[in-house]
Amino acid sequence: MDAESRQDHKGDHSMFAEASVDWRGKPCKPNKHGGMRAAIFVLGIQGFEIMAIAAVGNNLITYVFNEMHFSLSKSANIVTNFIGTIFLLSLLGGFLSDSYLGSFWTMLIFGFVELSGFILLSVQAHLPQLRPPQCDMKSNNGECLEAKGFQATIFFLALYLVALGSGCLKPNMIAHGADQFRGDDPKQSKKLSTYFNTAYFSFCAGELVALTALVWVQTRSGMDVGFGLSAAAMAMGLICLISGLFFYRNKPPQGTIFTPIARVFVAAITKRKQVCPSSSDIIHRGQNDASNHAMVRGGACNLRHTNRFRFLDKACMKAEEGSNMRESPWKLCTVTQVEQVKIILSVIPIFACTIIFNTILAQLQTFSVQQGSSMNTKLLTSSFRIPPASLQAIPYLMLLVLVPLYEVGFVPLARKLTGNDAGITPLHRIGVGLFTATFSMVAAALVEKKRRDAALSSDRLLSILWIAPQFLIFGLSEMFTAVGLIEFFYKQALGGMQSFLTAMTYCSYSFGFFLSSMLVSMVNKITSSSSKGGWLSDNDLNKDRLDLFYWLLAALSLLNFGNYLFWSKWYCSSSTPTTSQPDGEEHLSFSSSKHAEVENILL
Repeated sequence: MDAESRQDHKGDHSMFAEASVDWRGKPCKPNKHGGMRAAIFVLGIQGFEIMAIAAVGNNLITYVFNEMHFSLSKSANIVTNFIGTIFLLSLLGGFLSDSYLGSFWTMLIFGFVELSGFILLSVQAHLPQLRPPQCDMKSNNGECLEAKGFQATIFFLALYLVALGSGCLKPNMIAHGADQFRGDDPKQSKKLSTYFNTAYFSFCAGELVALTALVWVQTRSGMDVGFGLSAAAMAMGLICLISGLFFYRNKPPQGTIFTPIARVFVAAITKRKQVCPSSSDIIHRGQNDASNHAMVRGGACNLRHTNRFRFLDKACMKAEEGSNMRESPWKLCTVTQVEQVKIILSVIPIFACTIIFNTILAQLQTFSVQQGSSMNTKLLTSSFRIPPASLQAIPYLMLLVLVPLYEVGFVPLARKLTGNDAGITPLHRIGVGLFTATFSMVAAALVEKKRRDAALSSDRLLSILWIAPQFLIFGLSEMFTAVGLIEFFYKQALGGMQSFLTAMTYCSYSFGFFLSSMLVSMVNKITSSSSKGGWLSDNDLNKDRLDLFYWLLAALSLLNFGNYLFWSKWYCSSSTPTTSQPDGEEHLSFSSSKHAEVENILL
């Protein structure tokens, strides 16, 4: 390709190129920047940030119901919409990071936005004039004065400042930490899977502290003190982030990441009447024509042509075969550009299959907390009571033991059997988690039926520990699905798109929580009649049929697992390249500065 053509394709490197610099913008030094020494600071802000947000999110329904006096179903929807918004905004954080700000500055700016939200929440919870008059929702049958006007405005402003900050932080914490491991260093690249497990360990530690110490403080000292501690934890996280400034490997923003993607679709649509090439030899290979193994300048990789989404291949067909006339980059794309778009389209079904999984998670943070509130919270002595929200700490306490065992025990054994550096592939890991999650809802439905029958027949309260199994089972499934999904998406992304694709994994949480809100409203509408309300329409769980709702989610989860098996098999079969390779040769050509995983290795 001549110099003029390379200039026309200059903008394409935002999709593929990788370059790492230090805090002054100078090239990184391998012995000074990156590695676990740098990643530990990112793990620090991740642990403190999840500690802060979990203490708010996991006990928020109690505050919204008891202090702001919203109905139970409305309170559940407020919580799920709040958490769903956090994860939806992760797309904004990923886009800003990859395109304009870089991951470090995105985390720093929105970290302070989140901190301001926590401070405002604490002020709102402390000042009586910013809350409705005190009233017991249960004893008054939900007839208390609901927060409206200025009170509601301050509450939702604070809540969504937290959502904006946390949403933009989340994908960048994962991507920035993973960026510290150089792809051209085999020793560091092998540590990438270990980093993802360590990041999940940090997540579990933060959740555990939030669901025990911070929720206990909220229960004993008030939500204003609890929100204040969340603000303090967030401040500590920002200190950790800034402390690692001199050690980070930073990937500079590459400009808008959507332009190269848009070019592929525009070129394919422009040439929609052309016949797809029957042979991959006649498609445009960009710099490969000049025997350059790197797709674009700056160090990137060349993806081999595959047969999936064949209509996109028209984007890399020349207008006239044999013509030397240069075409616009909006009319002629390279194979690597087209294949990256194919990768993005191919992972969407995998992403969609995790939405139901996160709808189940939404129940554990809303209805299961209220379920615990309707049970006997005393443990050992009459004076010690378990805050219902703290039950969510049980799986994280278990995972603090299981995650290290998984890394030092299971992974080395599986690595010998499978030859995969991570032990099992990310797709296998996701599948195990999706299947296991079904049994969390089965356990929840059985316990809720037993709790309800005991309350109605003999006015007896079951111990709150009865609902522990549903949290334990889901915690185990989350260890497989959540980590597997993040690792899978990060490894699919070429340079300049890691934060954005990582953000897509968080969108699964968002859609899951929004789907939960839709399901609650839909179930209430379908199951209600003129003589009685729906399954979840009352503020008293003894009158509701939460057990039937749990059974519905168990059935949806099982169907979703079957759907996942279909799409994961399709993904594996569609990723086969059209050009044969010698045994052991990978389907990507690596340059000296690109960390990427071969699709077949992933699968």
